[in-house]
Amino acid sequence: MLSFLLIGLILGWLAGMISRGGGFGIWGDLITGVIGSFIGGYLFGFMGISAYGTIGSIISSTVGAIILLWVIRMFRVAAPAHKKE
Repeated sequence: MLSFLLIGLILGWLAGMISRGGGFGIWGDLITGVIGSFIGGYLFGFMGISAYGTIGSIISSTVGAIILLWVIRMFRVAAPAHKKE
């Protein structure tokens, strides 16, 4: 369980670095990595791609976390610019 969380933390941080910008802090990266691993596992299974072993799991989890970050950033509303008066 601890190794699953540690890998999720690292993969969430890695996905944040790959997809423009930084991560979301330690808890945000952990959540991103864990949810991304589920997304990646589902998508790889849906496409018929088998990810065996630790390396396959890391690759599918990283892809899932990058997709999750892309979706989050697509729906995030930018703060409006403040007018100087």
